[in-house]
Amino acid sequence: MNLARQQYEETFVLNLGPQHPATHGVLRIKMTMDGEYVIKAEPVLGYIHRMHEKIAEYGAFAQFMPYTARMDYLHALAFNHGYCLVVERAAGIEVPERAEYIRVITVELNRVASHLLWWAAFLLDLGGFTPLLYAFDDREQILDLLERVTGSRLTYCYFRFGGVYNDVDDEFITGTRAFINRLRKRLPTMYHSLVTGNIILIKRIKDIGFISQEQCRRYGASGPVARGSGINFDVRRHEPYSVYPELDFDIPVYPEGDSMARYMVRMDEIEQSLRIIEQALDKLPDGPVMAKTPRNLKPEAGACYAAVETARGSLGHRLICDGSAKLYRLKLRSPTFCNLSLFGEVAEGMMIADALAFLGSLDLVIPEIDR
Repeated sequence: MNLARQQYEETFVLNLGPQHPATHGVLRIKMTMDGEYVIKAEPVLGYIHRMHEKIAEYGAFAQFMPYTARMDYLHALAFNHGYCLVVERAAGIEVPERAEYIRVITVELNRVASHLLWWAAFLLDLGGFTPLLYAFDDREQILDLLERVTGSRLTYCYFRFGGVYNDVDDEFITGTRAFINRLRKRLPTMYHSLVTGNIILIKRIKDIGFISQEQCRRYGASGPVARGSGINFDVRRHEPYSVYPELDFDIPVYPEGDSMARYMVRMDEIEQSLRIIEQALDKLPDGPVMAKTPRNLKPEAGACYAAVETARGSLGHRLICDGSAKLYRLKLRSPTFCNLSLFGEVAEGMMIADALAFLGSLDLVIPEIDR
């Protein structure tokens, strides 16, 4: 028996998904295994493809807004924001300052909620159940606040071209400040003392899943994945939009490149989002929350691009208009697709338990890819 045939007979194929709690959505990963070690990992997509980009071509600009929340449902307001931004640039719409601050406040609240859910699900993958209860308790506070102004708790359709459809009230502002104080008190104890410094977590994710800066650039990784490999890039700072230039916040960057570094980036981002929200509340001006815009937008023919920073990385919208009341073409640049693409290369040679921990550290939302 030749060596190649012998090696082939000693391996087997393991299907992770498409129904598996560790895949965080309808994702299948075809793994070639040698015992407990991953020889090859191939993500397989397309199980819930819904043709969002093609649907956009068949209606008016405003009709596509509800679809944006059905992609990354954990940070739906950032997708609202990205789509509004590119259409507003194409149509030359000026957004009132109060509306810009409200957008930032709600997007950052949604970012914290997304990171809390990731934290809970990630630790559940690793065998920790109790932290999920703490994270969902805090996330519930955010959902209550956002429901008050948006009317929704998950798939938001709150933004409009030229502003937001509903103003915030004093109760929302008071509740948001109370939540910031609450979470800041709980982060050192219920999050960092219980989990971040826990030796079991450190053994599971430190020095596991190393991603180099070269791999990040080659695959187009962004967000906490890239910043966890020492790449200091955040769209809010380096391609500024909305009122982010008026706010003071840090960009957490860790050079280690392992799963622990990506964990720490997200934990630090929670605190930075709280800083942003606090400043935005302090600076919130009076005034309208909607600009006067035509009922049927007809941007001039041409192309426009806009990017925003979501909880998972850089989300880009490429919009092509033909001068009519319908989109000619819309293309999305998905951060999760790029972050998932490097999994196969990095996972080679890992034990399957480490590969699952590495997969969780990427914070995947599959409907954002299968759109």
